Amino acid sequence: MLANFLIGLREGLEASLVVGILVAFLVKSDRRDLLPQLWAGIAIAATVSLGFGAALTFGPQNLTFEAQEAIGGTLSILAVGLITWMIFWMGRTARYLRSSLESKLGSAVEAGRWAVLVMAILAVGREGLETALFLWAGARATGASAEPLLGALLGLAVAVALGYAVYRGAVRLNLRVFFAWTGLALIVIAAGVLAYGVHDLQEAGILPGLNNLAFDVSAQVPPSSWYGTVLKGVFNFSPATTWLELTAWLVYLIPTLIVYVRTVWFSAPRPATTTVGATTGTGATR
Repeated sequence: MLANFLIGLREGLEASLVVGILVAFLVKSDRRDLLPQLWAGIAIAATVSLGFGAALTFGPQNLTFEAQEAIGGTLSILAVGLITWMIFWMGRTARYLRSSLESKLGSAVEAGRWAVLVMAILAVGREGLETALFLWAGARATGASAEPLLGALLGLAVAVALGYAVYRGAVRLNLRVFFAWTGLALIVIAAGVLAYGVHDLQEAGILPGLNNLAFDVSAQVPPSSWYGTVLKGVFNFSPATTWLELTAWLVYLIPTLIVYVRTVWFSAPRPATTTVGATTGTGATR
């Protein structure tokens, strides 16, 4: 539940900030007449994202077990690839998010109403599709109960509330710090999703070594115990882990963490404080 809460919070806040920046730009530019097109694009993007999530959840149900596992494993690995790209991209560009979006929306305003609609669909839709895919993969990895969904919904609700508070100027948020530290946590979560995806492909018979266990601590860490549930929910920990799962987890986690820390904390220039939130709308200082 905690892992999916973090996913919902991080991805939901990113989408909320995008919406807030776009709305604030039109308001401050005295182009309120384009707000209906902007909100229509946002609504279309949200609808497509929800439909995508529903298709992922209910689409494979009538397939064979092996086909379901093959699809689940493949999409889980794809989700890890997308979320890793997003983590690095946001870690490097969070402090320029406002200026980048305003530049694109400014060009769309000059092109006309339909351009604003399309720009909103693309800007918010990308966030929505990424969120739907990774939440689905994270929920699949942490269990089929209602807890992963509840955690994700709580995270999204907090993200929307926080995004609105930032837009209204009630909260000033250091984007660079927020996305840098949540990026670290998401890398750990993504490593667990990757290992689970590998396990799915093993159960589908696509990858070998399903019965070749690196360790089995099911007796010491029962999956039904509270601490087993916590480890599963936070780290996607499996008491019975194959060698291939463990290798995938280590090969992804260690190099990715090293490169991420070097990229986000040591490679990029470190400007003064980067925050969002102002009395007239979403803003940033650099």
